[in-house]
Amino acid sequence: MKTLTYSHSFPNRAACFLAVLFLCALVSSLSAAAATNAVSYAPAMLPGNGLAQHDFFYAGEGREERMFVVRGGQVVWSYTHPGRGEISEAVLEPDGHILFAHQFGITEITLDKKVVWNFDAPANTEIHTAKPIGTNSVMFIENANPAKLIVINKTTGNIEHQFALPVKFPDSVHRQFRRAQVTAAGTVLVAHLDLGKIVEYDWDGKALWSQDLTNCWSAVELANGNILAATSGNQFVREINRQGETVWEWTAADAPEYKFSNTQVATRLPNGNTLINNWFSQPVDKMAPSNAPVQAIEVTPDKKIVWALRSWTPPADLGPSTTIQILNKPGLAQKGVLPPQ
Repeated sequence: MKTLTYSHSFPNRAACFLAVLFLCALVSSLSAAAATNAVSYAPAMLPGNGLAQHDFFYAGEGREERMFVVRGGQVVWSYTHPGRGEISEAVLEPDGHILFAHQFGITEITLDKKVVWNFDAPANTEIHTAKPIGTNSVMFIENANPAKLIVINKTTGNIEHQFALPVKFPDSVHRQFRRAQVTAAGTVLVAHLDLGKIVEYDWDGKALWSQDLTNCWSAVELANGNILAATSGNQFVREINRQGETVWEWTAADAPEYKFSNTQVATRLPNGNTLINNWFSQPVDKMAPSNAPVQAIEVTPDKKIVWALRSWTPPADLGPSTTIQILNKPGLAQKGVLPPQ
């Protein structure tokens, strides 16, 4: 009888070991993908008319500095800025120019993608907010040690106004500020992200009003004089009157079918609804499209969601949301007012 023998040489054992490792990695990957797809970040069927709900300008903090204009439910314009950093704020101005703060500078482009003005952030500083002021000036905050609010003339480069801003962490500039706004009275409303408060200043830097609000990412003055504030990480939007009283509030608990990452910015629309962005950094290419998170919701005063935006795939992969500027409302941009000379 012939005896069969099996080789137990090292190469065969190594091959088996590598095969086991490969199978484990494959199972782990499939399990992770299954787990990701098992998590529902939003309902499969969303309210509203998708991209056709509003015409809007869109930009967000992502790996690339991308911007879009959506009209009639289609992306009609897009641009990727060849720079480093993230777009924390962008404004489509009435003349069609786009002014955007992208962490390490401010740039203004035309719709045919020509750069018409640029300001580089000084070393060891960051810029996350920029607003057009009048026709030839820009207001921005320089996250720095010391931090400063600055109004610069685009033609001459002269500093027209400047004052220091208090911060909690002077040497941690990234977290200091994200948004500031000129009010109807010509004062400046600043969201102090690291201090956890909203402060209204005059142009000498004197604090006129303040309200504590943890992780306040943005704050804007409404037509009724109240302040609409949005927070990063806390998942709520709050309307506050000048007495510091909450007159309206939306929280993630009001939309249990949706998962929110960072509700950084809120906009009160002319119809009385509130548009709330949902910045989401996790890659969504491994998620089932019907499970992916929404980039924004529009809620009524009684907190009913009437529109949810989810657009992560071509031909309209908008990416993370930070700026959503509705274009079918009166005026294309907040013009601001020149501060007193």
